[in-house]
Amino acid sequence: MALSIETSTQEGVAKVSVTGEVDVSNAPELRQALEAALASGAKEVAVAMENVPYIDSTGIGVLVGAAHAAKDADVRFTIVRPQRNVSRVLALLGVNGELNVTE
Repeated sequence: MALSIETSTQEGVAKVSVTGEVDVSNAPELRQALEAALASGAKEVAVAMENVPYIDSTGIGVLVGAAHAAKDADVRFTIVRPQRNVSRVLALLGVNGELNVTE
């Protein structure tokens, strides 16, 4: 499944909607989208992942890196509605709290 990323900003919240599998082949696209959202001046970056059936360690690394950058910039970072298997992997790795995962 090809990766698709759409970004919108409303009322200080940059929403990054991700569709498709996130893996080593397309993680740089996600990184660029998250960096742009963080640079937009938004006070919150919300990554909608309800349409992501799979994410590998490279993709998770991108999310964690973005969460750290957001914290440094005093921007709230959240992962919104991940699919159950993605949420389970994030929990097993112990990063769901760091990523502010919301169901």
